Amino acid sequence: MQDTAARALSYEARFEPGTNLYAWLERMLVNLFVSRYRRSSRERRALAGLADDPCSWLHADTPPAMATLAPQTAGVLSGLSEPFRRVIELVDLSEFSYEDAANTLGVPIGTVMSRLHRARRLLAARLDDGRESAGREPIAA
Repeated sequence: MQDTAARALSYEARFEPGTNLYAWLERMLVNLFVSRYRRSSRERRALAGLADDPCSWLHADTPPAMATLAPQTAGVLSGLSEPFRRVIELVDLSEFSYEDAANTLGVPIGTVMSRLHRARRLLAARLDDGRESAGREPIAA
């Protein structure tokens, strides 16, 4: 009803005085109903098609790509201090948002961002040290 009233007000210049106002409003109401019904039918068919599609977004996501770490990386990560290790596990491995990680750790978002930056730098430096000590060439950025 509200949409019919809004449409009637926006198209009031098209109403011809002396004609049946009730019939004009009823035609708008019916047209709006039919349009919405057709749209919802199309949407239901589209969603039903997505349910059969193996690549659709309706299916559960695959686990995060970083859920498993190489043994060397896991060893270096476990060597980090608790605050740095925990923030890497939450944000990078479990794909928490900064806000969710902050709520989990009970710290401000800025602290999560700072710890994450420092933890990533520490992790990268320790991994680079491990490569150099093994006699490998460091990877150029």
